[in-house]
Amino acid sequence: MAIGPLLKEWRRRRGLSQLEFALRAGVSSRHLSYVENGRSIPSRELVLHLSELLEVPLRERNGLLLAAGYAPLFTQRTLDDDSSGMLHVRKAVSRLLATHEPYPALVIDRHWNIVDRNHSTRILAQGVAPELLKPPVNALRMALHPSGMAPRIINLAEWSGYLLRRLEHQLLVSGDPLVASLTEEIRSYPGVAKGSGVDPRGEERVVIPLRLRGDRGDLCFLNMVATFGSAVDVMTSELVIESFYPADDSTVEVLLDESGNRDRHLSSGGAGLEDSVGRDDLTEAEDPHRLGVQLARGNLSEDRPERHLGEGIVHGAENEGTAIEAQLDARR
Repeated sequence: MAIGPLLKEWRRRRGLSQLEFALRAGVSSRHLSYVENGRSIPSRELVLHLSELLEVPLRERNGLLLAAGYAPLFTQRTLDDDSSGMLHVRKAVSRLLATHEPYPALVIDRHWNIVDRNHSTRILAQGVAPELLKPPVNALRMALHPSGMAPRIINLAEWSGYLLRRLEHQLLVSGDPLVASLTEEIRSYPGVAKGSGVDPRGEERVVIPLRLRGDRGDLCFLNMVATFGSAVDVMTSELVIESFYPADDSTVEVLLDESGNRDRHLSSGGAGLEDSVGRDDLTEAEDPHRLGVQLARGNLSEDRPERHLGEGIVHGAENEGTAIEAQLDARR
């Protein structure tokens, strides 16, 4: 498709009239009309300016540049590219996942495929059918498919409604046809919310939790979503880090106990748990997983000296694990 119709489509997707968009862009409405109708070819700078105003994702900005006859500007590297800054992106992600232990955290791409995770995500995947865990594992299918986590999710309508709202916003922003297809697939699953999914009861809450049935009782999580805010690489801009925190004390206890069992398994020579976070080069004292667990248990003080972790530095009070210390104050 030519650049003009593409720009018009993005403008309409953002709900802007041609006149309003021209005023925002600082160009005449006549010139914008000529561009959209194919009577004028915009400069490379104008394509980038207009796509920035329209908040077009980096992948699609490259497509607009190509449609206008220009070379793509934004790189598209893979996460395992060691010859570029992606090495440091990958290390940052691995450190974050490791220091979030003993709580679950995972990284997804633009189609919700899991590209990395920490060991504690296994508690989320309990009971999931093996075919849903074959790479590439899709986080939405794992969560909401009837053979996935769905039978264990106590508030399935609420949680699926929250995930669908995120999907719909992503579709609005990107216009990605695969996201549209995934949205329709998820909506077809039994038990998935048909509307907002929000529980209408007047319960005083600050977030929608993920409530799971577990072997040792119900688990309750709140989630936090993070992205690379200054990304200028396509892949990096599309990575989303999903971190889960315990939302009650009983969940804290279960996760700490699970982590203790894993540590005992490792210390006795158990194998197979070091595949996803790349911590083989760290000593036991530097292992960010153990630091995160110790902080969660209150075994390290906030004024302890900074500890070097390979090329990075984690300060005691700033470590990811201290985010939940407030939840343990009442118990200590």
